[in-house]
Amino acid sequence: MTSSTPAVVRTRFAPSPTGYLHLGGARTALFSWAFARHHKGVFVLRIEDTDLERSTPEAVQAILDGMNWLGMQPDEGPFYQMQRIDRYREVIAKMLDEGSAYYCYSSPEEVEAMREKARAAGKKPRYDGTWRPEPGKTLPPVPEGRTPVVRFKTPLDGVTHWNDIVKGPISFDNTELDDLIIARPDGTPTYNFCVVVDDWDMKITHVLRGDDHINNTPRQINILRALGGELPQYGHLPMILGPDGEKLSKRHGAVSVMQYDDEGYLPEAMINYLARLGWSHGNDELFSREQLVEWFDTRSLSKSASQWDPKKLNWVNAHYIRAMADAELARRVAPRIRALGGKPEAVDLDAVMGLLKDRAETLNQLAEGAMLFCRDFTGIDSALRSEHLTPEALAVLADFASQAATLPAWTTEALADLIKATLEKHGIKMPKLGVPLRVAVAGQKQTPAIDAVLKIMGRDTVLARLEAALKG
Repeated sequence: MTSSTPAVVRTRFAPSPTGYLHLGGARTALFSWAFARHHKGVFVLRIEDTDLERSTPEAVQAILDGMNWLGMQPDEGPFYQMQRIDRYREVIAKMLDEGSAYYCYSSPEEVEAMREKARAAGKKPRYDGTWRPEPGKTLPPVPEGRTPVVRFKTPLDGVTHWNDIVKGPISFDNTELDDLIIARPDGTPTYNFCVVVDDWDMKITHVLRGDDHINNTPRQINILRALGGELPQYGHLPMILGPDGEKLSKRHGAVSVMQYDDEGYLPEAMINYLARLGWSHGNDELFSREQLVEWFDTRSLSKSASQWDPKKLNWVNAHYIRAMADAELARRVAPRIRALGGKPEAVDLDAVMGLLKDRAETLNQLAEGAMLFCRDFTGIDSALRSEHLTPEALAVLADFASQAATLPAWTTEALADLIKATLEKHGIKMPKLGVPLRVAVAGQKQTPAIDAVLKIMGRDTVLARLEAALKG
């Protein structure tokens, strides 16, 4: 921990529940979580739900589900802004009393006319401060029946600057910032104001968020200074781009992180892959959650945008599948087999996972492959039978079946030896036995290694299916 790092690091993830937890939000949450964990600090989850028209309970649940799936449980929260309305109103009242905020009675149409006038003069469109109290200034008469908004008195001069954790020094001339609305006519506080009060009350020390928030930061800094609060350190993360270099969208995969669960990705792999989108530890591509926490350093955050690569994600996911214990894979895949109509309990599923995992990129692929062993056998397609179960093939299968019935042990090694002996005895190549054998016992031409398949299916099942195939 550097001398500039507070004794207790407190980070936050503060999504708006207007949709699912998408990839960019998940990465922001991950970096905030990892930074807090690295410094043995506190990770806070805050739901910014003051947008009443767009916020939904379903979206809140989608965010909580995504965080839970990724294993990023907060130390505090979730806190909900709508449950803190009284606190916001208390702060606004204090600001009005102290003069750092004021009532503005300008209508939306009047404000738009101010902006048009500024545009026509070649200036930045903004509110012109009609209702801003100043020494010696006479305010207009209050329009009858008009409910005011509350605006923050932004400093009229000077520069608001901060040393961004990710991007370095950033500054804004205060003349570029107009007097921000902090409460709507109905009294509902606005986003930028609520964020400041929340960060202040929750003693947030570090704010990591997307760089689309950069323009909000000087406004929030000025409000926080007016309140006498201590500024957190801000870090703005570059966006994630699609494979084509354009902004990530649904066609690229900018979907709910829970869709990746549906598609068979492991949360361990998603954490690893998301962490590499904008952060690095040397050339390490694969690392555990524990290593991420140990290594995480904001100095290694990238200043440039990252690119989403579905093939890379599949590669990472395949690595985690191969590295996972067969029993744990079986536990995770079993529900997916049931969803396909299979019976995972009807087979040694651990052994099936051991057989299939080297060739799978997702849990769904594992489930589909496992159906070879977990579905009811409905017989052999007539076209496959006529093509591959010729009289010559059936003669070889009959010999194989009679020898298999007397094997002392039903092991992969014993079956491999029997297959080799049968090939030598009949003077044929592997396809002449392998394909008819697969068709007879599995109803398909292609399977994983046939000796392993026969071992997992079991002696009784294999002999029964061979007998049925031989009878036609």
